[in-house]
Amino acid sequence: MKRTSIYTDGFGHKNPIPAACRIGNMVYTGSILGTNAETGEYGETLEEQCLWMFENIDRIIRAAGGSPESIIKVTVWMKDRTQRKAVNVEWLKMFPDANSRPARHTMDAALDGGKLIECSFVAILN
Repeated sequence: MKRTSIYTDGFGHKNPIPAACRIGNMVYTGSILGTNAETGEYGETLEEQCLWMFENIDRIIRAAGGSPESIIKVTVWMKDRTQRKAVNVEWLKMFPDANSRPARHTMDAALDGGKLIECSFVAILN
């Protein structure tokens, strides 16, 4: 099977790596940040970074040919995981059906720069 790099407008890495990679029906992402799609800047608050991170998730999965329904696992790193309430607001918007949500693991991390949160996901496309 051929590997395909996934890029999307409004999200990119400073290093020469794609936002995600697809082989067959599997999609894996690199680090997805809470950055503004227009400016590339981090949100000033955790809530703003969560909003933009989930917008970037949506942008990336759609560029790969899927939708949020294709996502099977999300891994989240936070400066302070006790503040998961901010993540849950956007999580419930993206995955409102309690019977159809991906798995999620959230952990503390020593994030650099202005990052308060970042994530990655795994998806299986139909």
